Amino acid sequence: MSAESFAQLFESDQKALKEGDVVRGTIVGLDSETVQVDVGFKSEGLVPLWELMDDEGKVLVREGDSVDVLVEEVEDSEGRIVLSKEKADRLKIWDEISKAFDADQAVDGTIVSRVKGGLSVDIGVKAFLPGSQVDLRPVRNLEHLLGERLQFKIIKFNKRRGNIVLSRRALLEKERERQRKETLETLEVGQIVDGVIKNITDYGAFIDLGGIDGLLHVTDMSWGRVNHPNELFQVGDQLKVKVLKFDPESERVSLGLKQIQPDPWVDAAHKYPIGKRIQGKVVSLADYGAFIELEPGIEGLVHVSEMSWTKRVKHPSKVVEVGDEVDTIVLDIDEVNRKISLGMKQIEPNPWSLIEEKYPVGTRVSGAVRNITNFGVFIGLEEGIDGLVHVSDISWTEQIKHPGEKFEKGDELEAIVLKIDKENEKFSLGIKQLEANPWDDIQRRYPMGTMVEGEVTNVTDFGAFVRLEDGIEGLVYTSQLSPEHVDKPSDVVASGERVKAIVTKVDPAEQKVSLSIRAVTDQAERKALEELAAKQSKTQRSTLGDLLAEKLAEQQAVEGSDDGDV
Repeated sequence: MSAESFAQLFESDQKALKEGDVVRGTIVGLDSETVQVDVGFKSEGLVPLWELMDDEGKVLVREGDSVDVLVEEVEDSEGRIVLSKEKADRLKIWDEISKAFDADQAVDGTIVSRVKGGLSVDIGVKAFLPGSQVDLRPVRNLEHLLGERLQFKIIKFNKRRGNIVLSRRALLEKERERQRKETLETLEVGQIVDGVIKNITDYGAFIDLGGIDGLLHVTDMSWGRVNHPNELFQVGDQLKVKVLKFDPESERVSLGLKQIQPDPWVDAAHKYPIGKRIQGKVVSLADYGAFIELEPGIEGLVHVSEMSWTKRVKHPSKVVEVGDEVDTIVLDIDEVNRKISLGMKQIEPNPWSLIEEKYPVGTRVSGAVRNITNFGVFIGLEEGIDGLVHVSDISWTEQIKHPGEKFEKGDELEAIVLKIDKENEKFSLGIKQLEANPWDDIQRRYPMGTMVEGEVTNVTDFGAFVRLEDGIEGLVYTSQLSPEHVDKPSDVVASGERVKAIVTKVDPAEQKVSLSIRAVTDQAERKALEELAAKQSKTQRSTLGDLLAEKLAEQQAVEGSDDGDV
């Protein structure tokens, strides 16, 4: 070949290859740094060996393999063609991405990192996935998606700027709409369907049935008590549910889970007959009692009044806590209204049924003062058993306005058992009964006509009270204070003054003693008259006797009118 012909051939080869072209060549040789590729030029092109190696450094080609390469330089300073396999692949990827964008086709990619505002996705080149386009609902934790290989839709593409924006949400919405139409065509009441928990609220869980959401209300999750749906489920859980209601127009679906399970209340009366002893778990407390789970779906109520025979339980938390295992007795069952009444105190014998045997009437007992009221004192005899000493049974003689004047909480007292009322659980005690009633023999100690002496303790508008002994007072009516007419008792006697009087009347039942100071004077006058009469003749004695009889009759008439007035 002539030099001129060779020059022409060389020039035509140069025209055939242009920088930036992607051409196919054949590998003709490899060394430690480069791969020689025949692209139909006068000399082989060179590709860096690392571009044809995997991540572990293994060479992926051999002589004779065909590869696509990008012409970076037609001829370098040494007259060689500079080629790039990596740039050829990248250019090819951009062409494929461009075609997918124009055809509205999905592309595969791997989420590689978290970036500002979203995620970086490798689809052959780096692309941006905004956080709002990750899923149908906002995703709080984007990191858990790293490494996931998914499909995306290209929503923005600019090859010149190297800008690609993706959306996964667009594909999900399209798929969801397809599923929604399919689900609406097949969904019907009573059907058992599969679903995935999409969201959880205080009142229930929303289940994705396939393009359409249904509500599983908390009351339809279990026959047992469910305080909050998150006790049973988490977002993403898969479960089977029953369609309870379905409105195609509003696309509202009500779902049930417990309806798939047998109703535990069926035949509950047979399983829990009245009087049966059964153990359960405290699942809830209210002011009026504790709810006990006997089995999932069946709860019974122990009312506060059924918790203790002896303690007055103000709140069930004083006796039990949520989570406690307790023994109970079935008191009543109502299958229609799904109610079971339970008792805890019935596990033990009623201490009041043994109280009469333990503390018969007349028994002397002792205990500490547990409570003081205006009507009496409560004495604790044993745990939960208190006896009441009524204010009227504290003393035979003292006028006690309030027991707090005499006792304090914690005081140790003795008393006598007076009465036991098992049905109403009342225990009556008496303190004064420890001693004999001083009024029982008052007539023997103070017979009528006896002269007594005592201290005036109180002066009133109607007379004066005179202390005869501790706890025993006699009353001198105003008319019996003096032989003379008296307007005000305080004009005649004063508190603290010692006086003499005659007992004119004793009433043990009413605990009253009537006295007369005036009778003391009258008695002295009678004695003087009797002595005078003894010195007179028999005829005069008869006259004096008549006078004395008239005097006594007048005194008795006055005493009778005084007793009737008070």
